[in-house]
Amino acid sequence: MSATISDASSVTVVLVHGAFADSSSWNGVIERLQTDGVRVTAPANPLRGIAHDSAYLASRLEQIPGPVVAVGHSYGGAVISNAGNAANVVGLVFVAAYAPEDGERLGAVGDTSKDSILGPTLVPLKYPDAAGSGVEFIVDPARFREAFAADLSAEQSAVMAATQRPAAEGAFSEPNGAPAWKSTPSWAVVATADRAAIVSVLNFPNLFIFFFYSWLPSFLHGRPLLASD
Repeated sequence: MSATISDASSVTVVLVHGAFADSSSWNGVIERLQTDGVRVTAPANPLRGIAHDSAYLASRLEQIPGPVVAVGHSYGGAVISNAGNAANVVGLVFVAAYAPEDGERLGAVGDTSKDSILGPTLVPLKYPDAAGSGVEFIVDPARFREAFAADLSAEQSAVMAATQRPAAEGAFSEPNGAPAWKSTPSWAVVATADRAAIVSVLNFPNLFIFFFYSWLPSFLHGRPLLASD
């Protein structure tokens, strides 16, 4: 990180959604930021693998004039961990998000969790790729609210389950790169009732060393707006 904030009004907040979601999950946060006159954008996370997604986001960040604060939710935390090394990124915020170490694979992190129930709810699907056929995952719609959107009503959860975007297998199996949170001011919101990604930050050994953090007794996966309350 080489950029600094000389004028807070010049900062752009970049909101990065996680797997099985889209940028509309940030709508409530966007409305609040815009009301306060904060520049904000929420690019679509491709969800095609950690290397691809991180490269895509890094390119987007580098094209934004002025300093950037990148905010990642769930899998989006891993993406900003990798892409946040862009020169104009001055801060990182992790909302119930993964903050992986160099070389760490998210699938391995999830396998060691005693709290997350997301893994068993994933349904594999096939999609065409450069090699011919790849594997992507969705959350079983019948278990979507239980695993992913417990803070939402049954009606809201059903809509999210129907519109969820699949995540390619590489999002969970590819190794992460050097994390930007080791050199960039970083904040973490830990959702203590989250059953999808609680291990990612709550049991993260560097949380107390590298992050400013707060505990939130909420689920946060279906509604990152809660983090702004």
